[in-house]
Amino acid sequence: MNRKHLLSAAIAAALFSSQSFAQDELEETVVTATRTPVPLDAVGAPVIVITRNDIERSLAGDVSELLHGQAGLEISRNGGRGQTTTMFMRGTDSNHTVVLVDGVRINPGTIGGAALQNIAPESIERIEIVKGPRSSLYGTDAIGGVVQVFTRGASREGFSAGATYGSDQTQQMFADGAIAAGDGLRFGVGGGYAESQGMPTYLDGTSDRGYRNVTGRLSAEYDASEAFTLRARAWRAEGRTEYSDRDFFTGSIDDRSNEFETSVYSLEGDYRQHGQSGQEGGLGVRFTASRATDDIDQLQPNFAGFDFAHTRRTNFDLQVDLPRWESAHFADHALTFGLMRSDEDTNANSFGTTFDESTTVTQAFVQDQFSMGRISTRLALGGVDHENFGSELTWNAEVGALFDTGTRVTLSGGKAFRAPDATDRFGFGGNPDLQPEVSRQVELSLRQKLGQHQQLTLSAFDNRIRDLINYFVVDPETFEGGNRNIDRARIKGVELGWSFTGDSWRARAELTLQDPRDETLDTRLLRRAREALSLALNRDVGRLDLGVDLIASGNRKDVGFPNVTLDSYALVNTTLRYRATPQLTLQGRLENLFDEDYTFADGYRAEGRSYTVGVRYSFD
Repeated sequence: MNRKHLLSAAIAAALFSSQSFAQDELEETVVTATRTPVPLDAVGAPVIVITRNDIERSLAGDVSELLHGQAGLEISRNGGRGQTTTMFMRGTDSNHTVVLVDGVRINPGTIGGAALQNIAPESIERIEIVKGPRSSLYGTDAIGGVVQVFTRGASREGFSAGATYGSDQTQQMFADGAIAAGDGLRFGVGGGYAESQGMPTYLDGTSDRGYRNVTGRLSAEYDASEAFTLRARAWRAEGRTEYSDRDFFTGSIDDRSNEFETSVYSLEGDYRQHGQSGQEGGLGVRFTASRATDDIDQLQPNFAGFDFAHTRRTNFDLQVDLPRWESAHFADHALTFGLMRSDEDTNANSFGTTFDESTTVTQAFVQDQFSMGRISTRLALGGVDHENFGSELTWNAEVGALFDTGTRVTLSGGKAFRAPDATDRFGFGGNPDLQPEVSRQVELSLRQKLGQHQQLTLSAFDNRIRDLINYFVVDPETFEGGNRNIDRARIKGVELGWSFTGDSWRARAELTLQDPRDETLDTRLLRRAREALSLALNRDVGRLDLGVDLIASGNRKDVGFPNVTLDSYALVNTTLRYRATPQLTLQGRLENLFDEDYTFADGYRAEGRSYTVGVRYSFD
């Protein structure tokens, strides 16, 4: 079957409709968009929710595989599973997205985005993705958006376990459990072990490069009263990644490996009064103290010694939600205040350039949410005091209108920023005088219900980013230079989506058209496509759950002399789940069904046709 026929068949399948419906997805509640619980249907910002059922169905190896194919999200990976993975949200840079685990930032303080390849899906309860500027609520890096991973907690009693095996001798074992220990006290525990022989990293490589990941999770909750709950969480992933490194001068390939650790530890006190009629909306106070770690240690030396990059970050976060109140002018009005402090220590050595720096960041925000008839508004103002470059003021504004036809129209905008990290300031080409990268974005979105259980969405956005940090070459012969705020980018785009949920059918189709452009050079931003299409279709047939996914991307530019062009690709994945008993589930997944030849990064190998089979057992 050629690509045109395949694409036509997938579109026809995804546009299939049914006479029976369910409405669970339209009644989701999310917290990441506003840091307060809000019905998904009432949020004007583009939000994606990946549920526990989606995660189990996917048999994904890491969290990046769950994100790949979602509208506005592009994944790039330097080889197979376990290798360095980056994400571009709506055409912004890979370090322009905040990644949170249970509300705690895991972005490294050295360079690049969060280590998505280290997060095992079996530890995750759900994922919330908010697209667009969110620095007013989350501070630095939130130019493209925010991804929040919620780990499995202690609230659901029962135990489960399972295992998978697949191509490249990839295997995984996992278990999860939660138990109540008296009135108001609950404990949760979980973990997993994954390893793979892997495959060669480079297209011309010959040595398989695998990985090992060991993940552990603990949680405890104690209801001290009806209004006050204490929570403690610990999540840690550690292991080893094998990779290859190409010598810049000779082109030879050396086999290398590193050890990694990504962890989050937090203690939270949550006080929440009930509002009128016993509903949520009373006074809420939440205080969180947390510690996050991101470590990489190279195990083989290069000409300048052993490379490493360590980040330690201690956070204190206080949030106060005032009781909702009513007046003649504002039918539903709420204020939220927040104060955060982060003490970050970064220590790194890269090809002989070494630094050890500490940074303190203090942030405060105020958010106002109110409605008047069919009009709803959200305003947020954030201020950051950064030890190194000074202060930055950011904002978000959103106004939406709901019509009798089931149409919701929202106009929104915001200012966001990214502070220069320690590597920008003190690594190779470092410049301590760098200023933050700053963006301003406007967006118009439309959400149209078709009946009660289908929905169309349309978003048009325009994001302008100035003072982008890049290496400026002073001497072309020696490449001598340094980092400067010299680049500008403008990213314009449109996202169109359709979703359908029935008793036995689920389908979605999403099309993204964008122009991610470097305005300084008048070229397309690297590794970002101008068009992307994703389709998903799931069908329940008795005990069987059948799924087909299509992920298609246009061509992308990549670094080179001159820049190279990476070909477009279309990947088809299929999944099957069989519920043999209420406790026992058998699963299988075929990825890249038609063995598409493609690559995420120039010169690096990507997965061909591969398989995964697995079993899950619940002891509920």
